[in-house]
Amino acid sequence: MPPADNARFLVEASKTRSRLARERAEEAVKTAARRSERPTIVGIAKAAGVSRSWLYTQTDLITAVNQLRQRLPAPHRGTRHPASDASLQRRLETALERNRQLRDQVTDLTRKLEIAHGEIRRLRALPHPSASTTIGPC
Repeated sequence: MPPADNARFLVEASKTRSRLARERAEEAVKTAARRSERPTIVGIAKAAGVSRSWLYTQTDLITAVNQLRQRLPAPHRGTRHPASDASLQRRLETALERNRQLRDQVTDLTRKLEIAHGEIRRLRALPHPSASTTIGPC
């Protein structure tokens, strides 16, 4: 007996999943339209439980999100105040101190590396025990 052909069930399940994803995405766009904040693709995808890549394949939904984004003003960001001279001076002093510490650390590590290389050269210069020399009773 040949194996059962269940392909139609897989096709139906795929269509159902796609339709439900589409419905959730449409609802997420409608919800975003009712809010006063600018929607994002990430936010819509997260709210709908779909991937961003799938959402980008739905050109009409992307168009709707972009239209909503144009309609709503960009979120107001607080004006930035420039750093004070004292603050900048303190940051500079901190950076200079850190540079000094790093220079000292590099100097110390260089010295230790030179000592290690010297020790390696000294050990290589030592005579190796001859293979003909036997240890123990003859």
